[in-house]
Amino acid sequence: MAGASGSPPSPPAPSPLAADDLADARLGPWASTTWAPAPQLDGNHLGVGGGGRPSPLFTILPVSALAIGLVLLVAVAIIVVLTHRAKPGAVDTSGSISYNGDKPGVPASSCDSSVCANHNSKYYAAAAGCIYGGRLRFSVQPRSRGAQVFTYRELERATDEFSECNVVGRGAYGVVFRGRLADGTPAAIKRLQLDRRREGEREFRIEVDLLSRMHSPYLVGLLGYCADQSHRLLVFEFMPNGSLKSHLHRPPPEAAAAATQGAEPPLYWQTRLGIALDCARALEFLHEHSSPAVIHRDFKCSNILLDHNYRARVSDFGMAKLGSNKANGQVVTRVIGTTGYLAPEYASTGKLTTKSDVYSFGVVLLELLTGRVPVDTQRPPGQHVLVSWALPRLTNREKLVQMVDPALRGQFAMKDLIQVAAITAMCIQTKAEYRPLMTDVVQSLIPIVKSPLMSCSSTPLRPMHHVVYMSP
Repeated sequence: MAGASGSPPSPPAPSPLAADDLADARLGPWASTTWAPAPQLDGNHLGVGGGGRPSPLFTILPVSALAIGLVLLVAVAIIVVLTHRAKPGAVDTSGSISYNGDKPGVPASSCDSSVCANHNSKYYAAAAGCIYGGRLRFSVQPRSRGAQVFTYRELERATDEFSECNVVGRGAYGVVFRGRLADGTPAAIKRLQLDRRREGEREFRIEVDLLSRMHSPYLVGLLGYCADQSHRLLVFEFMPNGSLKSHLHRPPPEAAAAATQGAEPPLYWQTRLGIALDCARALEFLHEHSSPAVIHRDFKCSNILLDHNYRARVSDFGMAKLGSNKANGQVVTRVIGTTGYLAPEYASTGKLTTKSDVYSFGVVLLELLTGRVPVDTQRPPGQHVLVSWALPRLTNREKLVQMVDPALRGQFAMKDLIQVAAITAMCIQTKAEYRPLMTDVVQSLIPIVKSPLMSCSSTPLRPMHHVVYMSP
């Protein structure tokens, strides 16, 4: 009783509310409701209940907020990484060239790491391996030196102020000069003319984009380029024996002089076969070792250059076009090229495929066989167009022998001649679907070429395909 009298009396237990009272409490206005005062909190009982334990609400809320923040942060990081990896190289849809603000005249380089990281930085000395926003992506084999950026003054010195004495060729969009770089390397320097239609600009951009990524022993190598202010120049490996055209189609005075002096044939039979095989491998590389395929679109004798061993390399990619990823690989485009080399379906409809290059290759084979140009209006009626005149004769043995280039002086094997004529006849078929693939042409030419050096299969292995981006 003493302990009971010392403690304060317990408050009376609240009486249970009736059902009507509960209903009135729920429906009554908030202002009429009497609220009990909030419990006083001290340092030892923050939000205590009756048993002195911390309220779970004060523990769960901070932990939940921290967890949600971490999840959101991780999600944002993943999205940023995936977006960066999936973003393709910037494509200049306007067709103009963007420049690096730090160094005027140097194309901007914004290639993603998936291409550049796989190949050493020495691959491209100045542009870090990517030119014009990484529009093209090839998996290629590195060379000992990459495409360099030259100033206009450097190339001016290399060509003796672009002297006429150093001119080795003229084309639709520029002049080619023989030159020697500062390190002593001989080079062919092509100075492009920029017209109002900016065709020279387009040719410059395409050649730099393609040749800085595609490396093959059957393509002329790009040593560097110059985009100094309004100047556009391309620097190529120098081919000392010039073009195939200069050997097959000599001007009449030179041909007459060679005949009177008893000079040897401009090109021996085996040399011609080796040139044909090299060209076939070049087109095979373009058609079969990139995705989508690269269509040269201007394959002809003047674009086939010969090194000191008369090994052929294909040049001049200013008109190149990328094939479609569709089943037939067809691209519809405006018709450009050289008369006599254009495939019939391309010349009439603008429909371009790799088989268009196969037709042009067949015309070059005819030139190697006959020594004639594709179109010659000085010849008798019926012989103006080489393909129309030669096609029915390729399957007739007597007429085939009669159409062989007289400069060969009969120094060829009849069996080889018949086989080359059969390959040529297939390549110049009027319908594209009847023409062979360049891979089949290469395999057909290898047994004919007797030289072990030329007949060995040195075509690079198929590279890992990458999507190729190029503005139309």
